[in-house]
Amino acid sequence: MAFCSKCGKEISANASFCDSCGTDLKNETQVSTNTRNVENHLTKAILVTVFCCLPFGIVSIVNASSVNGKIQAGDIDGAIEASKKADQWANWGIFAGLGFGIIYFLIIVATGF
Repeated sequence: MAFCSKCGKEISANASFCDSCGTDLKNETQVSTNTRNVENHLTKAILVTVFCCLPFGIVSIVNASSVNGKIQAGDIDGAIEASKKADQWANWGIFAGLGFGIIYFLIIVATGF
């Protein structure tokens, strides 16, 4: 099976027009099933928000929550970009949380508790 590149609805592999939106599929490239499996990284974003770095986590959650909507709208490229941004912001949040944690620990040790 394939999916319409405009609306994202499932179509048969040899269809000429999308039944949902009417797009002429002869000139359109069809989106394969594999590109619809875009990870949204929402769990990672929530964990970063709670345990590591609130500002970076919030940005990651915003990007992660837009991934599924973009897939349903047929914007696979936008979904992939939002997924990458969500993962990137979550990773930055992890590094920021670890960095602040190490600095905090060093300050506590240096001041003698």
